[in-house]
Amino acid sequence: MTTTETQLAEYALYIDGNSMPAESGDSYESINPFTGDAWARVPDAGAADVDRAVGAARRALDGPWGELTAPQRGKLLRKLGDLIARDADRLGEIETKDNGKLLREMAGQAKALPEWYYYFAGLADKFEGSVIPTDRANYLVYTRHEPVGVVGAIVPWNSPLLLLTWKLAPALAAGCTFVVKPSDYTPASTLELAKLVEEAGFPPGVFNVVTGWGPPAGQALAGHPDVNKVAFTGSTATGIAVAHAAADNLARVTLELGGKSAQVVFSDADLDAAANGVIAGVFAATGQTCMAGSRLVVHESVKDALVAKIVERAERIKVGDPTAPETEMGPLANDRQFEKVLGFFESAREQGATVACGGQSVAELGGYFVRPTVLTDVDPTMRAVREEIFGPVLTVLPFNDEDGAVALANGTQYGLAASVWTKDVHRAHRMAARLRAGSVWVNAYRTVSPQVPFGGFGASGIGRENGSDAIRAYTETKAIWVELSAETRDPFTLG
Repeated sequence: MTTTETQLAEYALYIDGNSMPAESGDSYESINPFTGDAWARVPDAGAADVDRAVGAARRALDGPWGELTAPQRGKLLRKLGDLIARDADRLGEIETKDNGKLLREMAGQAKALPEWYYYFAGLADKFEGSVIPTDRANYLVYTRHEPVGVVGAIVPWNSPLLLLTWKLAPALAAGCTFVVKPSDYTPASTLELAKLVEEAGFPPGVFNVVTGWGPPAGQALAGHPDVNKVAFTGSTATGIAVAHAAADNLARVTLELGGKSAQVVFSDADLDAAANGVIAGVFAATGQTCMAGSRLVVHESVKDALVAKIVERAERIKVGDPTAPETEMGPLANDRQFEKVLGFFESAREQGATVACGGQSVAELGGYFVRPTVLTDVDPTMRAVREEIFGPVLTVLPFNDEDGAVALANGTQYGLAASVWTKDVHRAHRMAARLRAGSVWVNAYRTVSPQVPFGGFGASGIGRENGSDAIRAYTETKAIWVELSAETRDPFTLG
């Protein structure tokens, strides 16, 4: 990257260990959502660039990277984690410029990233095969876990490096090579990460970055015949298209998709804690997170009291400059998302919802700012209740018994996350078992860890990221039979 006070930051593709322009020579500008101004220029890659990157990844897999042992891969992953820790503040600043989320949020994510690389570095040489006892006494049978091959990753704009890391760290630990297409809106931090991969000493071609505006580069990567696995995070509609493209080549897929998660609050809950958890779940990150707890399912006896606490806190949320330490909510990430959220405000009013707070843009700030919004008097058929908004919008649904709470919470095509707020330990475990969601927090919300699997049911995706089993998603299991007797057997019977 090069920059001056009067020039845009200039980035290049990263392919086979080299920085280069797109083959077409085209580029586009990355816009700071807070200022509305362009701050960086990146290449607009196409299918030819994707082909170059996949070819580089294949050569590395068949060459120097494939020759490394698992402990050697682990050492490189740990070194990469150290470099990210060194540059975490700068990476956080770049992500805030690109997506407009709070600097304290993005810097916090960047500072947490090394833990993923350290965790999977430690697992790299511990993902072992097995010796399998069989009914064939004259055979030694064992398994090997081998890298699935070249991985194509497509990641979104809300947490670019974190959601990339959830794919990259286990893939590298497993021995795969990697081509990533970052979001059109947030390409810069991934290109900065490529420099750290190179500094850490990874062989050329192990990690490649292609940036591009619109679908061409992503489509080319998802459907490339030499990509063995596609790992995607984004909307459910796009995830379905990605899965179709991968299926044409029988490539494996991991899809982490949308959510419409419920926070279920019972009458015995600590309402102050629950209100704080709801605020964290839907208004943190301006609601731009797949796990947003955007549906409050609350016992009717405490609904009014809890909603009053949430509305009072929501109206005090400081909206403004995401780099300012006092700011609590920044802008939406781009014009398309801004118009989408405004459209939900309009449809909610048309369908009879009551706007308890918010429901409008922040005119005095301009740009892509909206108010934290709470919608009451809603029913499960309304768009704002059914569809993922990806903005700071909470809908309130009352219930009067446990079965009613489960029906409302599970009354969605999604199943990414949920929470239960109660002091009754028996109820907490009953509810955790009954909720159809990949993650359930009890008296908490929006916590993740490299050790804990993350993913969803239903329209929220396929597969899990994080945790010890994440490496398995990037491997193929090979069974090996070794005949020990050296005797000849009947060739016309199953051995």
